[in-house]
Amino acid sequence: MAQMSSKTRLLRDDDLRQLLVGKGIRVTEQRMVILRELAKLRIPTSHPELTERIAGGGLDRATVYRNLLSLTKAGLLVKTQLGDNVWRFQLPKMKSTEHGTHPHFVCNDCGDIACLPESAVTLRGEAIRNQVAEVQLRGRCLACARV
Repeated sequence: MAQMSSKTRLLRDDDLRQLLVGKGIRVTEQRMVILRELAKLRIPTSHPELTERIAGGGLDRATVYRNLLSLTKAGLLVKTQLGDNVWRFQLPKMKSTEHGTHPHFVCNDCGDIACLPESAVTLRGEAIRNQVAEVQLRGRCLACARV
């Protein structure tokens, strides 16, 4: 379900380094490995999923977790909870106005997650001004609906 459009480009290492330097964070190989993988995935990814994907990189679970927290605290990652009590991390969309917050679709059957365009949901009103709003849509993905 999570597919990149032809207009989407992966961040290069130079871009990732600039993100770190711009936030005053030291560029380390561990942070670069984590950011590279999250840039490739482009969907909210849990700590265990990320650790498994970069297992060959010599990073242990604790190192990955500490880096996820420090990158999130610096505003380089967005931390999202999709109703299953599991925190997931992702790089914010570069053109987003709200720290990369955007709606997600979660399949009730398979648990697949897809990022939706920000224009898919428009929030209006004074009640949400200056608040971080998380929008989550649930249902059946196309693959599960065919079964």
